Amino acid sequence: MSAFKAFKACVPIEWSDKLYITLVRGIPGTRELHRRTLEALRLRKCNRTVVRKNTPTVRGMLQQVKRLVAIETKEMHEARKRREANHRALRPPLVISHHPAAKTESFQLS
Repeated sequence: MSAFKAFKACVPIEWSDKLYITLVRGIPGTRELHRRTLEALRLRKCNRTVVRKNTPTVRGMLQQVKRLVAIETKEMHEARKRREANHRALRPPLVISHHPAAKTESFQLS
């Protein structure tokens, strides 16, 4: 288990004052009730994140659409963004030479 998943498993959502909600599945093919719930949460496109206060009302809405969204606390969201930024960071190019190395010493058969 990665450190991020371990952290995610041990932090109760109820302790956080803000929730970062990301739509991870598409809206087409979902029930009308779920679509209206996502619209009330202001989630319209995949991979978009909104910040909402952690209230019983919002948690109830998230319970309805839990298979469509990912719910994170502020610390979890920042850790995921840092990990994604490190993954996208520029790295030096990998140079592979398929030519044999040039021989500096010449061997003469005598």
